[in-house]
Amino acid sequence: MTAAETRAEPSSAAAAEVPLLEIVIVSAGGGRELVRDCLRSLERHPLRQGAMAVWVVDNASTDGTVETVRTDFPWVRLVALDWNSGFCIANNVALRASTAPYVLLLNPDTEVLEGSLDHMVDLMRERPEVGMAGCRLVLRDGRFDHAAKRSFPTPLSALAHFTGIGRRASAPSALAQYRAPDLGEHDTGEVDAVNGAFMLVRRAALEQVGLLDEQYWLYMEDLDWCYRFKQAGWPVLYDGGVSVVHVKGGTSVRELRRARHRSLRSTLAFHRSMGRFYRKFYSGRNAALDAAVYLAIGAKLAIAMARSVLAR
Repeated sequence: MTAAETRAEPSSAAAAEVPLLEIVIVSAGGGRELVRDCLRSLERHPLRQGAMAVWVVDNASTDGTVETVRTDFPWVRLVALDWNSGFCIANNVALRASTAPYVLLLNPDTEVLEGSLDHMVDLMRERPEVGMAGCRLVLRDGRFDHAAKRSFPTPLSALAHFTGIGRRASAPSALAQYRAPDLGEHDTGEVDAVNGAFMLVRRAALEQVGLLDEQYWLYMEDLDWCYRFKQAGWPVLYDGGVSVVHVKGGTSVRELRRARHRSLRSTLAFHRSMGRFYRKFYSGRNAALDAAVYLAIGAKLAIAMARSVLAR
């Protein structure tokens, strides 16, 4: 893997300090405006209690993202990869080079609000047993993004979620389990997993658990990481007392239509990741159940690919 790397010192005196927090943003094609808005939000609402460093790792985008970051945000530590490595490899590039006691994986389609970074760092300082934390994610219209907190999927809850039954407000707990319904959106408490759009990680936990699994290209890698944190005895915490905006691909009608139908490569990656997650953590206990799960994933893949082809 080769990369062209550009670094520029932040304009403030804090640049000379060892950062308390390092933020890693991974960009890909078509996200230049989102990356720009995310970085502007970090300029407006930086960490106040200590030095902050920001990485942007670009996955060979061709939409001018690299040039925009280099020109408009010279304080960003920019790494421009020459191939689309996916989410995990790109994040790991920065994670390996980071040194701060806290590292935040932040999606480019997010915008932080005043005080949100300090609130979350304070949480980690006050709760030294916590290995990873996430916050309340809200859409541009203010609605709660239910993916902000999750439970590890079971075959039943996964089936209910993907058929839409588990996403209904009236769904019983067993069917809505994937969304961690026992913890309210404004509450704070331990959960199985938080969303990869905002994952604040403690350095000591990262060193014990290890980096993201690079066998995932996209999807399920956040669940995998959370599972490994919990296996290693590091709790994952959701804090609903502070919010971050999660644009989730934008708000225009065209963008929303495109978001509903993944590309064929993304569709394949999503279902491959489902299979990998199940194989790593659940398989081998019941051969019949394993066969049924893999068959269901295969059937879902066939339906999703057919819908994607028809939609495009």
